Amino acid sequence: MADEQKPSAPQAAAPKPAPPPGPPAPPPPKNPGMVTLTIDGKEAVVKPGTLVIEAARQVGVDVPHYCYHKRLTVAANCRMCLVEMSNSPGGKLQPACQATVAEGVAVKTETPKVKDQQRAVLEFLLLNHPVDCPICDQAGECKLQDYYMSYDQQASRLDMPKLVKSKRLPLGPTVTLDNERCILCTRCVRFMREVAKAPQLGVARRGSRSYITTFPGQPLDSKYSGNVVDICPVGALTSTDFRFQGRVWFLSSARSICTGCSRGCNVHLDYMRDSTYRLRPRECEAVNQEWMCDQGRTTFKPWNTDRVLQARVGRGEAKAARRAEAVAQAAARLQESAAKGQLAALFSPGCSLEDLLAACAVAKGLGLTEVYVGGRPDGWQDEFLKRADENPNRRGLELAAAAAGLAVRSIAELAKAIADGKAKALWAVGSKVPSPTAAAVFARLETFVCQASSQDDVARAATVLLPQAPVPETDGTFVNFAGRAQRFERAYPPRGESRPGWALCAELGQALGQATAWTSAREVFQALGRGLALGDFTWDLPPASRARALSPAPAGTVDGRLPGYRESADKVAADIRAKVTG
Repeated sequence: MADEQKPSAPQAAAPKPAPPPGPPAPPPPKNPGMVTLTIDGKEAVVKPGTLVIEAARQVGVDVPHYCYHKRLTVAANCRMCLVEMSNSPGGKLQPACQATVAEGVAVKTETPKVKDQQRAVLEFLLLNHPVDCPICDQAGECKLQDYYMSYDQQASRLDMPKLVKSKRLPLGPTVTLDNERCILCTRCVRFMREVAKAPQLGVARRGSRSYITTFPGQPLDSKYSGNVVDICPVGALTSTDFRFQGRVWFLSSARSICTGCSRGCNVHLDYMRDSTYRLRPRECEAVNQEWMCDQGRTTFKPWNTDRVLQARVGRGEAKAARRAEAVAQAAARLQESAAKGQLAALFSPGCSLEDLLAACAVAKGLGLTEVYVGGRPDGWQDEFLKRADENPNRRGLELAAAAAGLAVRSIAELAKAIADGKAKALWAVGSKVPSPTAAAVFARLETFVCQASSQDDVARAATVLLPQAPVPETDGTFVNFAGRAQRFERAYPPRGESRPGWALCAELGQALGQATAWTSAREVFQALGRGLALGDFTWDLPPASRARALSPAPAGTVDGRLPGYRESADKVAADIRAKVTG
């Protein structure tokens, strides 16, 4: 046999070629857990996922925008916020409201390419805009005006008639639409769908003929519809109530609290001379973010009309009296009734904490051991902002009574005490009561001293009526349903002979021989409210962003506007001069 062939030894596998070198590993983040980038040469350190427009705001760079709103989903349709980013493919401009930050990226907002884009966007938006600024309610706080002066200032090249759309179109009971002014930012559509949870607005048709409208057969009747006026960057959506009532550059603004319910929404109180013109939501993340209900927007109405501006003594043939004389008579009658054990006190949870602290101190000095609670009756409630309790300071009343050692009773118990003859005299601080029959009951009392700001049925039933100043005419504090104390500031001086509630209580206390010589709401709080459980609350407000007028306001004292809604007049004038001379 032929020799069998031995199997050859296995050959060693050829070594695999080394992979080509890849891109270098990205450097470790400069600030672990955060993203570091530069915006116009300024270093920004922000959380991952932050939008470029918000990162720019943190380092003081204002990126112009129309459709973006930090509490709404991103639409990125106005294209006003386009910026240059070093990681952009092909060097394309990116919308700062949609692009997120990345480590080491350089963002530029002042390059010629960006400026050309901004001018082009503004020219496009203004092509069919009516430019009716002299009669527009948004004039003075309009982003079209502000951005035109800052980024464009070019004459229109349109040489044909402008597109005509509907004007003065009532969308519902509170909002009037001017479609010719609309820039289709869709803020209103997104707010109604995402925040108000009432998708009643939409965009109809296409192209240059698109317009905002309500769904067929469904008017804009949400209880939060007024917020679309606040977030509209132009004069398309206007408040039906405020239209043509006052120019915004004649208005001043004070930081205040809505009195419509126990939520205590933070608001801007816009006023001129000694009248309130509107309430707008003020940002407070812990309470109302930056929204408010439509009912709260109308709570200023009683502050302007049918006011109690002078003291009055007597019923029927009642006659006006000087406040000092009325206080003296009231003190004498209250002291006489208290000595007989026939006096009751009715305090309103619509009054400030300082008013109630002063009132409880005087009631304690009169020998009372309990107080009754008045205020407005309960209303509607939802899961967003509105509370059923339509009084802003019920918790404050409870705290003030407890601090003075006074028990709190309901108005139903007061009615029973009057019916049983136990209470034959009454002292009321605030005239709002939840019972519609209370005024008739009080009218049968021989002594009824009432501190009121409005001429209502309860005020007309008083034997001695003292004029009490409402919220815009005094400083004070409200404590909301969650126990959060919030300060509001005086907008303008008290009208007529009216005085803040705490001041009237101080005058009554002095007439009764008590040590109540307070001269300010701050003194009342420091003397009587220091031991209250108010957390980290401090009475003094931080300085306002702009000076605030406490006397009849001249033109040009507008302050408290939402960020970006009003450019500095000095800066705009300087920019114009620089362009003209440059």
